[in-house]
Amino acid sequence: MPIKKYPRTTEPLWREWDRKAQKCGLRHTIYAVNGDQYTGEWLDNLKHGKGTQIWKATGAIYSGDWKFGKRDGYGSYSIPDPITKEYRKVYTGWWENDKRCGPGMMLFPNGERYEGDWSGGLRSGWGRMYYQDKSIYEGQWLKDKPHGQGRLRLSNKNWYEGGWKDGKKHGPGKYFYFNKGQLFEGVWAADIPKCGIMIDFGRNEAPAPTQYPIPKV
Repeated sequence: MPIKKYPRTTEPLWREWDRKAQKCGLRHTIYAVNGDQYTGEWLDNLKHGKGTQIWKATGAIYSGDWKFGKRDGYGSYSIPDPITKEYRKVYTGWWENDKRCGPGMMLFPNGERYEGDWSGGLRSGWGRMYYQDKSIYEGQWLKDKPHGQGRLRLSNKNWYEGGWKDGKKHGPGKYFYFNKGQLFEGVWAADIPKCGIMIDFGRNEAPAPTQYPIPKV
């Protein structure tokens, strides 16, 4: 009876090499063609888990959580100072799909600071903003602008509390004049007060009250 011989099936070498090249688990520093480098965990050849990325073009560093090749979870992002070359932390907080999302704190180049919620890389939700002129806004945000209900306290101790829309006072609100000890309560539209009433509010403690009190209507 004739014996049939079947050729031995061998896997091509390139498949074995490709399998060995797939990054999975903890790895040492991996350098990209453009000079970027990543040190950390991998899954199915994608950054996944804890890791640190350094971008060669800008020198920026991200250290934190990754998910399928994108920043996702908790992490911090820092950039080098153009003069001193020392690293300055820009953002610390939560990420989703490579964008700031969830609670986080961001430091701006001019010294301003934001603490609060993010969505899609923009300030959205509740947050507190410390401005360069020492004024502070605390309240709701939408797409990087005050939107909803919030309170703005100016450096001269005047404050506004009420509605906002697209970064401007809009809707019912109250504006307190600290030096005069007066309170304006009314309705705003695009930062302009349209109608309302002015009353004395803390006049006796005001640094520079008006000569005569406002008569009650």
